[in-house]
Amino acid sequence: MTPNTTCLPLRPIEAHVNPYQGALWSGVRRLCDVLPALDPHVLLHAGPPFVGQPVPAPVRHAAAQALIFEGAAVDLATGLALLDSAVYQLEPAQDHGVVTPLAQVVSNRMPVMIVGDSTHVRYAPLAEGPPPALRFGSADSQCAETMRTLADMALDELNNFLASQPLHVESVIAAALAQGDECHSRTAAANAAMVRALTPSLGLTEQLAGNQGFVLPLIMAASAWALAARGGEVASVGGNGVSFGLRLAASTQWRTCPADPPTGHRFDGKAGLTALGAIGDSAVVDFCGLGGQALQHAPALLQDWQALLPVDWAQRSELLLDSAGLVSPMLITQHGITPIIHLALLDASGQDGLLGRGFYLPPVHLFEPDTIVGAQS
Repeated sequence: MTPNTTCLPLRPIEAHVNPYQGALWSGVRRLCDVLPALDPHVLLHAGPPFVGQPVPAPVRHAAAQALIFEGAAVDLATGLALLDSAVYQLEPAQDHGVVTPLAQVVSNRMPVMIVGDSTHVRYAPLAEGPPPALRFGSADSQCAETMRTLADMALDELNNFLASQPLHVESVIAAALAQGDECHSRTAAANAAMVRALTPSLGLTEQLAGNQGFVLPLIMAASAWALAARGGEVASVGGNGVSFGLRLAASTQWRTCPADPPTGHRFDGKAGLTALGAIGDSAVVDFCGLGGQALQHAPALLQDWQALLPVDWAQRSELLLDSAGLVSPMLITQHGITPIIHLALLDASGQDGLLGRGFYLPPVHLFEPDTIVGAQS
């Protein structure tokens, strides 16, 4: 059934921006510099931990690519062998204050964006470009090399600029919403606003302008910051391709459920391929009032997805966002509906990368206070 937008009040842009007030992008540094206590043999992935579960091919590819980036492996086969040797361990990125998109794995010397304030800080890796790319679980050897090139530029020129002129993330979000982006599936306007804020004097801006996904990890880090800074009920949320889960602010454990693939449209030539289950830490964006909670500000996306969305899509954000503008598990269980989470579809085999774009609806029972789901530490 086609979603009906007639007479629905448009949630003000200011309401979507409020959770992000005060979030500053202040620099780009290597992970080992911002988390010096983290074991260099730990590789950070999206979503909850893998507990007795096979690691999906896209995540394995991204982890092997991370080892190539580190210089620990010379090629994908060597990287995969290192993973299988148990020299390196995979851990949830959000357990360490990092959020990572889709299948991307963050390693010791990878550059990360630094976002926050004097009290709370969160980190996210750089998105090096369109497919083939690390976040899509690509096996292409070009990915690690592209990241090296971007890292050299970002750690130097971009970091120096931000150290003296931190970027206010809320201004990027406000500009994007006003131009039809919901700041998750659609990020072109957000990326353009970010590039404008960096000023044309930076040599990087031309490169970043052609990489429309570069801004998404920035918004992700700001969203993870907002969950902490605004005292949200949810501390962490995301999928690893096998399980989708969340960690409540009052808990040290993830609660999980099986991760079904997102619903969405496939790109041409991708119809017959198997999609991986919901994956990525970018769910934090939707839990802070953007993405699926800001669909009314993205008419082009609504038109594309109108036959796929639940008929009550427009009411969900009003029913599920608390006074701080964050998704509330209490409101989810009260109303018996879950937030719409925008996620890309990845090829489960790790061979074809990005298949399309869509959304994921987690089950209500994942948010029930006394439910026994897959508790994972």
